[in-house]
Amino acid sequence: MYPLKFKNIYFEKIWGGRDFELFRDNMPEGNIGESWDIACHKNGTSVVANGEFEGMKLDELIEEKGAELIGSKISSDWFPLLIKLINAKESLSVQVHPDDEYGMKVEGEMGKTEVWYVVEAFEGANLVVGTKEGCTKEQFKAAIERGNLEPHMNKILVEKGDVYFVKSGLIHAIGEGVIIAEIQQNSDTTYRVYDYDRGRELHVEKALDVVDLSLIGKKSTGVKLEGEGFSKSYLCLCKDFSLELYDVSTCIKEVSDNERFYAFTCVEGEGKVKYKDGEVDINKGDSVMIPAALGEYELVGEMKLLKSYVPDVEKVKKEILMNVVK
Repeated sequence: MYPLKFKNIYFEKIWGGRDFELFRDNMPEGNIGESWDIACHKNGTSVVANGEFEGMKLDELIEEKGAELIGSKISSDWFPLLIKLINAKESLSVQVHPDDEYGMKVEGEMGKTEVWYVVEAFEGANLVVGTKEGCTKEQFKAAIERGNLEPHMNKILVEKGDVYFVKSGLIHAIGEGVIIAEIQQNSDTTYRVYDYDRGRELHVEKALDVVDLSLIGKKSTGVKLEGEGFSKSYLCLCKDFSLELYDVSTCIKEVSDNERFYAFTCVEGEGKVKYKDGEVDINKGDSVMIPAALGEYELVGEMKLLKSYVPDVEKVKKEILMNVVK
């Protein structure tokens, strides 16, 4: 096995734009809102873009390689993550996602908890994370019926590098003027409650079933550790995924985990992933999958990378404490 890159799966959206052209040269025509970069879903499955398995779909490669690719603790029945980039030139709908229980019961797929990393923030860049303090479910429902939800939304201005955890049940929206790296559960279920009069379908009853107005979206500052030639920040840890930011100035050596795959998404700069049999380039906007059985590898260059994976939560907690408790 070797570090895998995949062809970008682009989706045109009415709120999309052309900002991926800042770091990509393979854009199709139209207002592109999403690029699915590591995906194994019925609505989009990645195709390998490099090496021996070039042209092979990710689900087929999982079937052939199993734990060697995804790890011994990751079920081959449901690929756990969906890694994408989002370009919003206009605001997305105000929406909410179900948890696993509701998602499986009603939609036949897992729920959707996600985390956002702001890759680029243009003038006026903003996000909606939750509602303003004191908003009740009755007020929320009445505002939806009136088509006047905006006064209740917790709208915040954001900067490049900001991170927000979006738990299932949290009302949210990506505002205009951003490129977001989104790491999420492998689900495409979204319940819209407000869509700026665009005429698309709303899902008010389902949204009211799953929304949790007690949830508050807060910027994640994480825990930062300094190393020689790099720093590493633990930004988000939950049962569904861990998100870490590597700020590499020269290099960092790592070892894969036989229990799980890793994914690296480059959000700034460029470099290489070196391993025993070769190397793979990684540039801004690229995602690379590290197979569970890869072994030793090295991240070399000047770049910022998001590392995402399905964690052993207790193991990661101990790793953090081992580095901060003296």
